[in-house]
Amino acid sequence: MTIQQDEIEKIAELARIRIAPEEAAELTSRIANILTLVDQLQAIDTAGVEPMANPLDAVQRLRADTVTEANQRDVFQAIAPAVENGLYLVPKVIE
Repeated sequence: MTIQQDEIEKIAELARIRIAPEEAAELTSRIANILTLVDQLQAIDTAGVEPMANPLDAVQRLRADTVTEANQRDVFQAIAPAVENGLYLVPKVIE
């Protein structure tokens, strides 16, 4: 795929990006190189390649699912302004 300088200028205008005239030629060349690379990647036959989530065969270590904190609900609710049946009561704020 090729791209022309006037297309770059139109895209910049639509995106509201200001490109100096002296930078437009270099930017066009760089974007053309990127598009050439994308074309090369799209030309590769990947029919027999299985998709993978990670190129490394890394496995994440998981921690044991155990309780590490003591239940302090009674301590915390003892200092709360209003509690009923183990729940915090708050004032109504919406009419």
